[in-house]
Amino acid sequence: MQHDNTDKMNGARAAAPSPAQGWAVLAFLAGMVALWTLLCTISHRAPDLDGMEELVWASSFEFGYTKHPPLPSWFMYALSGLFGTPVWLAFFAGQLVSALGLWFVWRLGCEFTSPRRALIATLMVSTTLYFSLRGTIYNHNTAQLWSIAACTWLFYRALRYGRSSSWLWLGAVAGLSMLTKYSAVIQFGVFFIFIVVQGHWRDAGVRHGVLHALAVFAVVVSPHVFWLVDNHFAPFRYLDNSIESSSYAEVLKGIWDFSIDQLARISPMLLVWLALYVWNRRRPMAQRGETYAGELSSWDRSFLLWVGLGPFVATVLMSAVLGTRLVASWGTTFFVLYGYFAFWWLSGSTRATLRRTAMIVIAVHVLMAVGYAVARGPLAHYSGRTARSTFPGPEIAQRMQQVWSRHVPGQPLRVVASDTWLGGNIAVNLDPAARVFINGSFAESPWLSPDTALDCGALVAYSDDTRGHLAEALLRLHEQARWTGVESLRWSSEKSPMIEIQWGIIPPSEACRE
Repeated sequence: MQHDNTDKMNGARAAAPSPAQGWAVLAFLAGMVALWTLLCTISHRAPDLDGMEELVWASSFEFGYTKHPPLPSWFMYALSGLFGTPVWLAFFAGQLVSALGLWFVWRLGCEFTSPRRALIATLMVSTTLYFSLRGTIYNHNTAQLWSIAACTWLFYRALRYGRSSSWLWLGAVAGLSMLTKYSAVIQFGVFFIFIVVQGHWRDAGVRHGVLHALAVFAVVVSPHVFWLVDNHFAPFRYLDNSIESSSYAEVLKGIWDFSIDQLARISPMLLVWLALYVWNRRRPMAQRGETYAGELSSWDRSFLLWVGLGPFVATVLMSAVLGTRLVASWGTTFFVLYGYFAFWWLSGSTRATLRRTAMIVIAVHVLMAVGYAVARGPLAHYSGRTARSTFPGPEIAQRMQQVWSRHVPGQPLRVVASDTWLGGNIAVNLDPAARVFINGSFAESPWLSPDTALDCGALVAYSDDTRGHLAEALLRLHEQARWTGVESLRWSSEKSPMIEIQWGIIPPSEACRE
């Protein structure tokens, strides 16, 4: 062991979970994935913007993209190779990485408490919007949930047991987390602070372990680092624009808004806590005694508090000191340990608490999933609201295919020049082989070669009604089109506004070999 662990310990510390307990956790996670994926598939005609972006980026395997590192797109690339590009794939991918994150949250808890108590905390945190409702949004924030949770588990094991394998695995998974989103450095910074605060840096084994982890980390991220150099650090320019703020007053307002947004996004868990507290008050359990947290070692309690609270506190402090802007979704991975904070007030029978927690949590998941599906599906449709979930992507794709076939018969449509949202809706509903020429920019579309991209022609499409970015390069491509026109259709119901799609067709050249 790497630290003094002589605090009072008792039955709360259990042996490794049994296979039956592992299967029970997997059953809950599979049910959560199925519930949210199925209801979103039924209620949505298109994924969210970030999910569509990942479907578009996954058209090729790249070592980086202009906005973000590549790992989430690699995962989508593998899934689309198996299933094509159906709309439900984005919801499934988001829920899959959320469930994997919860698995590691549970495995971490099994290190310092019983598997049942670890499951109580895991069930609780699963209701936060980041694991549930926003878990259907497959973007780089959601995709990072599993790796941050896994890193936290491996970091705990590395410090507690001092095994080289844990340090090496920590370095590898930390590298994958960095390949997901650069914000992983916040969590790594919190790890470093904990090592310093707890005095572990004095231990030679810890210092060697950190060096070994850093070496593996460097190997894992090195291909992306080479890509960054070759592409002039494009994602960092995007990051710099994202955090830029115009005034310090705006920074302070942003910190307030960010904090309130995070409170709202963990509020379902707070409601679970309240419901469980009221239930326990009205029907007390016979067996009470010391709180669950009181049965943990002081080091374990410190780990939960420092590593659990650190990311949010550090982010807010950095924003205040550096004067940077905050975006609500950046808090996605900050709350993975918050289910364990209930241990500071929970006591009594673990079996009864688990049963009550499970009943409340399952009810909350079902209510949220059904409510979200109804709101984003029938309600949005019949009210005529311009929600992305009701966007007529299949109809637009069909019309664009008809336009293309009239002017270029016998030639498959392979390139759609448009913004990510509109072009993605056309491409994914046409053919997995179709590629989006994002904003007419080769830098944003590395799957296309400037020398051959337009050899077999292209459909150019844009609209002022679809919330897409109208790039000048895209307009210049439209001017090159031999045939142009306009297609009009409603967003959803008769109450919804009309969408006008400006289209143009660049015909194939003699160089086309299809």
